[in-house]
Amino acid sequence: MNSPLDQTPADALASLTAWVRTRGLPGYRTAQIHRRLWIAPVSTWSDATELPAALRADLEADFPLPALRAETTQQSSDGTRKYLWRLEDGEAIESVLIPSGERRTLCISSQAGCALGCVFCATGRMGFRRNLASWEIAGQVRQIVLDTPADKPTNVVFMGMGEPLLNWPAVSTALSILNDPSGLGIGARHITVSTVGIVPGMLALAARPEQFRLAISLHAPGPGQRLRLMPIQKKYPMDEVLRAARAFRKRITFEYVLIAGKNDSDADADKLAKLAHELGAHVNLLPLHPGGAPGLVPTSGNRIRVFADRLRNQGVEAVVRRSRGLDIDAACGQLFVAMEKKQRLATR
Repeated sequence: MNSPLDQTPADALASLTAWVRTRGLPGYRTAQIHRRLWIAPVSTWSDATELPAALRADLEADFPLPALRAETTQQSSDGTRKYLWRLEDGEAIESVLIPSGERRTLCISSQAGCALGCVFCATGRMGFRRNLASWEIAGQVRQIVLDTPADKPTNVVFMGMGEPLLNWPAVSTALSILNDPSGLGIGARHITVSTVGIVPGMLALAARPEQFRLAISLHAPGPGQRLRLMPIQKKYPMDEVLRAARAFRKRITFEYVLIAGKNDSDADADKLAKLAHELGAHVNLLPLHPGGAPGLVPTSGNRIRVFADRLRNQGVEAVVRRSRGLDIDAACGQLFVAMEKKQRLATR
């Protein structure tokens, strides 16, 4: 039987209900067990001390709780925390927890590695390893709650390793776990799925009834420029991606990493403003993280301000995101690449 951690809360409840019934146990045991998956999680069933010892042993035998292991944790002076999680098969993924006042945003991974090869992303240099299971995606939140309940994220963004919409079945289940009140209970409007523009996945996300947020990794205002930065442009051209975005009933965001001399001219700002107007999109301007893309130069702070002002003067809501974790390996995939390099050197 599948682990209940790898099912939507509703499916897990149905599985546990049947399991409890076959053992002739009172029905209330189902709710006691179910809440220990996500609402009040435990590392092992032995920690669920409200349950009889024999029941805990049976649960451990039939439904052992898989876990992520934090191999490395880095803490930035600005409060940003980077986790390198080691998976049960030896693969590794990253999460980044970004505190800001009462808000705690967790950037989570959906794949180990990535096949898309965007030139500004350290994860692309890893190549693709495998898709994550639903429990490994939602488990990045669960593990933080287990370690430090006060750090439970208020917001989740699928902007870590991998392209979430290339792992849609697992991501769809993880979205239900993250959002469901009997799961992690994070509001749909506080959950953002970021995609380079995988059109079938965009349409599948749009078909869900919840108000999940969509962010499109645009990074260039024209197809030629975008192709030089993002090879996916060849398979899913920009006009097709934007057409799919128009079918999305909720407000979308354009993610735009500013790279000196590549996509930060006045003409680029004007083209981006036109696209944002057409879709009613919000624009997040992201300074290139210098550690994540060797050979590329971040746009200067002054130039970023000029670019942002040019968008705003044309009526576009644009926010410049401050680079976080500059004193740690906070760029997506950067910690993994650094750790692998150290391991290779150590074995020579």
